[in-house]
Order: sequence, then structure tokens, then C-alpha cells
Amino acid sequence: MNLDRRIQLFVVLAAVFVTSLVAGDIIGVKLFEVHLGPVLAVMSAGMLLFPVTFLLTDILNEFYGKRVARFVTWVGFFMAIFTFVFITVAVRVPWAPMTEAAGYSGTVAGSFNNVFAGSQRILMASIVAYLVGQFADIAVFNLIKRATQNRMLWLRATGSTVVSQLIDTVVVQYLAWTGVLPQKVIIQIILTSYAVKLLVAVGLTPLIYLGHTFVERKLGIAPVVLGEDGEPVNLPAPVAEAPPARAA
Repeated sequence: MNLDRRIQLFVVLAAVFVTSLVAGDIIGVKLFEVHLGPVLAVMSAGMLLFPVTFLLTDILNEFYGKRVARFVTWVGFFMAIFTFVFITVAVRVPWAPMTEAAGYSGTVAGSFNNVFAGSQRILMASIVAYLVGQFADIAVFNLIKRATQNRMLWLRATGSTVVSQLIDTVVVQYLAWTGVLPQKVIIQIILTSYAVKLLVAVGLTPLIYLGHTFVERKLGIAPVVLGEDGEPVNLPAPVAEAPPARAA
């Protein structure tokens, strides 16, 4: 197998994307506050990894096309399910009696279950919202790229995020917090989280161009060009494998 730069970059992007997705789901149970002038934004800690997934989705879309981006989306989905299953198992495994001793200083059942059992609902909400939001992002990104004839990178990067993150934010917050937080607080989290995501999307535009330039010029990998049917027209030809050596 020839691990050329295109394949190496794909493996790295996919690995970081999946790691960011799963880590964001696990830490999403924590809420924190951000002061945006007179507005107090209450957000999930999972938001900390939003810029990473945002950049990676656009780079995958730009240099590999929507089929590859969808493939990575499905891989992330099944890895999130995989994580959810083993977190569920870990929560239900009985604790060793030694952890209930008065002098035990390690992690105890109450602390562990409070974090990981509580994160199960966040994780499931994130999985559902992620799947819907990612496919919306991929579709809008490629629609804009096709409509602008492969120009205006900033428009397709920001435009796809405006749509997909609205869907993602509404779905994840309602599924995660309904019955846990008052309706007013949920709406506040949705509005403030979405506002922050939009600000981040605009602020990351220079980084998208920087990443685009680095991949294209330093790594020598060209972005895909979409034809009239919306499919890539300049994908590299597969590397032919050498035929097996014949026995003497």
C-alpha cells in the first residue's frame, strides 16, 4: 500500500475529527459562562472542540469531496455509539468493595457516575444532532461550492456552518436538557451557543484559508473541483499495485 500524502492527510484529519467528536460529547456535560458584552452566554464545554470539527469538516469537503466527508461522518457516528456502549457498561460494572472504605482516596462511585452516567444523555443527544448537522453541513457546503463554480471559499465555509449549526444546536440542547433545565434556560443556551458558533465561524475564516494554502502549497494536494453534476472531476487516479512476483 502506498501511503502518499493525500492518504496520510486523510488519516490524520479523520483521526483528529473522531477524537474531537467523542471528547466533545464526553465533556459536554459541563456548562460554563462567557460574557459577550451585556449578554451572558451559557454553553456546554463541548463547544471548546467546535472550532476543530468545523475546520476539519471544511478541509475534508474541500480536498476530498462530499462522499469522503460523509464516510468520515459515519465513522464518527459509529465511534460515538461505540463510546456510548462502553461508558454504559463501565457505569454498570460493580465497584470493588475497597472503593467504599473510609480512607479510600481514589475515584468513588458517586463522582464517577455523576460524570459518566450523566454524560450518557448528553452523548446520545450529541450523536443525533451531530448526524443531522453534519449531513446538512456537507450538503450546503457542496451546494454553495457548485453554485459559485468552486470559488468563494469563505462563503461555502461560513454558509454551511450557519445552517448546520442552527440545526445541531437546537437538536442537541433540547434533547440534552428537556426535563433537566427550565425551558427559558434551554432557549437561552440555544441562542447564546448559536451566536458564539457564528462568531467563531467568522473568526475562523482566515484559518480556513491558511489551512487551505498549507495543504495545497506545502503538501501539494489540490482541492477537488466539482462538475455540473456536483461530483469531483479531478480526483487522483488510484495507484496501481505491482503484480505479485512469479516463482522461479
